[in-house]
Amino acid sequence: MILTATGERLYQIVRASLQEISEQVEKIKLKKQRDILRIDTDMGFASFWLLPRLNQLQSLIPNVDVQISTSPNEFSLRDSSAHLAISFGDGQIPGCRSDKLFPELVIPVCSPQFAARHGAPLGAADLLRLPLLNLPDTRPARWLNWREWFHLQRLEPDDNVTSLTFNAYSLVIQAALRGQGIALGWKPLVDQFLDSGELVACGTECKTERGYYLIQPGLEPCSIIYQKVKEWLITESFSFKPRGQPAITPTLAV
Repeated sequence: MILTATGERLYQIVRASLQEISEQVEKIKLKKQRDILRIDTDMGFASFWLLPRLNQLQSLIPNVDVQISTSPNEFSLRDSSAHLAISFGDGQIPGCRSDKLFPELVIPVCSPQFAARHGAPLGAADLLRLPLLNLPDTRPARWLNWREWFHLQRLEPDDNVTSLTFNAYSLVIQAALRGQGIALGWKPLVDQFLDSGELVACGTECKTERGYYLIQPGLEPCSIIYQKVKEWLITESFSFKPRGQPAITPTLAV
């Protein structure tokens, strides 16, 4: 038996369709086999530290789909489905493992043009008469604010201090880059701008006991993928060094 001309055409159509279906099924299977790594953090850390290093992270785990979500709120084990989180605070989150990545090192920064316009070098008291760029206050305070910074300089700001408040740290830094005032610069988030000269330091650096922590929800051992990412993050964080200090050698928790 042989196919008629009409049957042959129908056979070719069916064959091509079945082959396309088979290829799509295989693609779906491969997609399902790819692991997903969800990382929660805040917009400032994602924009200024993690985003410039995404190529390194993807090279480290090439068969893993990385999903990054940002929130201005403190990390919550109850509200998050992340595999890892990079959270600012004291690192004390019940039911989670944590490793400190960076201490809270804060220094006032502004654009070179702003500094020149207002008579650099500037002393701490000079900053009281200049526009200050803020994040919204939190109760209790989650990060160093201008009032705390001035207290550490033995100064007391009054209600006459000019300020602009933004609800995202990336906006604070954009305003500083545009010469609209002086921002508190968290290291190492602003290091790229200090290194390029787009921002200059215009005050005393202060350090607190807070910082950025790598959080692993749950206390069970990490998978191989998450352990690799954890070690990479900690190694990258310890390559950071405050100006004038040697790099710190990482000690990874087992």
